[in-house]
Amino acid sequence: MMMHDLGTQPLATPRLRLRRFTLDDGDAMFANWASDPEVTTFLLWPAYTDKAALNQYLAESVPTYADPSRYDWAMELAEDGTLIGGIGVGKSDDSIGMKSVGYCLGRRWWNCGYATEALAAVIPYFIEQVGVNRVEAWHHPDNPASGRVMAKCGLHHEGILRARERCNLGIVDASMWAILADDYFAAT
Repeated sequence: MMMHDLGTQPLATPRLRLRRFTLDDGDAMFANWASDPEVTTFLLWPAYTDKAALNQYLAESVPTYADPSRYDWAMELAEDGTLIGGIGVGKSDDSIGMKSVGYCLGRRWWNCGYATEALAAVIPYFIEQVGVNRVEAWHHPDNPASGRVMAKCGLHHEGILRARERCNLGIVDASMWAILADDYFAAT
């Protein structure tokens, strides 16, 4: 299977719109999740302490959407456009057709199925349209809710890799999950 990067294209689910982040998203990101240390506990980036730094990140990040290998979606509620989180690719390996996906969501929207809905939308996009062979994700063992999202989306638990990742807690174990294109097509 050959990958053909298409970049961050708009995707829709019954309750979400997945779209590119814009320069205007800073206030909502800051208010809804990016400044919350509880949300960022298991993430690779620390909570933002001021809006200026977040706006600077957006100013540097938004122009990179021109790169078709960049995948970074803003999650917004379809009903009213409220920005609630993000989902995107943290790592990619073209030699094996792999995309490693991560997501975060404001606390107010935890346990509502939104992360599952978003991940369930990007998996078919990657496998059917981009030609990805392996979609993987990891979570900290102390964050089992994230593992439940992965399981609901058809990813298989592959094990725990000791001292494999770095997050705001330092170097941590990674509970690894993945779905292969063969798994996906066998289930559809």
